[in-house]
Amino acid sequence: MNELDAVKESVAQTMSEFLEGVPPNRSAEISDLSSYGALNGLMRNVIQLPEIQLHCPRETCNGIRFFRCVLGKNETLSTKKSNLFVSYVCSNCQRHRKTYSLTAYLNQEKESIGVVTKFGELPPFGPPTPSRLVSLIGPDRNTFLKGRRCENQGLGIGAFIYYRRVVENQKNRILTEIIKVSEKLGATEENLEILKAAVIETQFSKALFMAKDAMPESLLIDGHSPILLLHRALSEGVHALSDEECLDMASSVRIVLGELSERLSQALKDEVELTKALSTLMSRGKS
Repeated sequence: MNELDAVKESVAQTMSEFLEGVPPNRSAEISDLSSYGALNGLMRNVIQLPEIQLHCPRETCNGIRFFRCVLGKNETLSTKKSNLFVSYVCSNCQRHRKTYSLTAYLNQEKESIGVVTKFGELPPFGPPTPSRLVSLIGPDRNTFLKGRRCENQGLGIGAFIYYRRVVENQKNRILTEIIKVSEKLGATEENLEILKAAVIETQFSKALFMAKDAMPESLLIDGHSPILLLHRALSEGVHALSDEECLDMASSVRIVLGELSERLSQALKDEVELTKALSTLMSRGKS
């Protein structure tokens, strides 16, 4: 099977869908790759690089914004492969840039349909890692980001192993944060003792199993303990799973960790705001 036959197995995408949502080292048939018309007095096929929507991390943006192409707009295409560098800039801050390394060619001359391969992009593909999650995993940030890169590239076993290593290494840090929230929310002494015992427990799987039912209700995800969810996922033997199954499990572990970090942060924030409100009302009552 040649490259074109391989990409034709999937539905053709638009160029914006490809740039926004396809990880590196993938090819796709693009339905609106070029337009045929006059350029500098000659009839040519010119690559189409529409507006795309990406996350801009700059402080003035910090969210999804429109990006417009600033490099590569007038590249001509043919049925032979062309190597391209394409750059986009955030339309809001006019500072944050996204650059792609691509190869593109047309199926036939004078047609808009062609095949594009994405070799790389900078900054790397994928949604940003939430700052609260980075804070939760602390010293293993770089290991987590290695797992994120593996996940983005479809390397399931690698992603699963890196994420498991992060949770194993930072087990005590995660449980300590849960204890902190539990104390703030007035958890029972029994649950606090269970969580503290899980911190001391050296066997990773046993520690997670111990802590699974001692979670404050505000930290539950759709009624489920995030520790129990992590325990189930990370108890799987990597050699018993296919790469695709490992990728699904790795993605689930990342999502649960991210949601847990958000809930921990929100629980502490709610407690601080409540304490402040009570203090304000109590002081008013004394005046």
